Amino acid sequence: RFGTVFAYGQTGCGKTYTMMRIVDDPDKKGIIPNAFSHIFGYIKTEGESKKFLVRCSFVEIYNEEVRDLLGDKNKKLDIREDPKKGTFVKDLTYINIKDTDDIEKCLNQGNKNRHVGQTSMNDQSSRSHSLFTVYLEIEEKENGRIKSGKLNLVDLAGSERVGKTNATGQTFDEGKKINLSLTALGSVIDALSFNRKHISYKDSKLTRLLADSL
Repeated sequence: RFGTVFAYGQTGCGKTYTMMRIVDDPDKKGIIPNAFSHIFGYIKTEGESKKFLVRCSFVEIYNEEVRDLLGDKNKKLDIREDPKKGTFVKDLTYINIKDTDDIEKCLNQGNKNRHVGQTSMNDQSSRSHSLFTVYLEIEEKENGRIKSGKLNLVDLAGSERVGKTNATGQTFDEGKKINLSLTALGSVIDALSFNRKHISYKDSKLTRLLADSL
């Protein structure tokens, strides 16, 4: 099973805050830590009859380049296609997760490596899309049957007209790439909504990585 949760909106509206925030108050936790609280709550209740393997990866798409936020952030990674595995990122780092403390460490590490920049709308604007992906495998102890699933938790870069941010130079180029990928995502969702025959997943790195879940 596959799923995706997006945080979408203009710069400064609270997307990263909504996805990532980790605090002691359960009512103020972000979507990602809440998702893992739910997963490990399920594991706690089902642990006697099932075995669980939980992993995560954390990538950003910056200027249409895929970078590993839990590995070498300066290395550009390739997206590959495999008949059995489907779409995947070659040489991506996967971390085994045992509890919610492990998640906090991964989020903190990844967010430190993420590209941010200053615009007239936000002095710490995310200049990339980030995909925090949860991989879950469940083995039934009684019969050895294995089920697997994947959940993409996506913090999209800010969606606004480039001119509105007063961007120039590198920031201007970043904004153009962001808007092109968001347009591609919107086109894919629109095509899926109307059951069109052709779905243009290959128009951006973002839609290629989310194709199986979308």
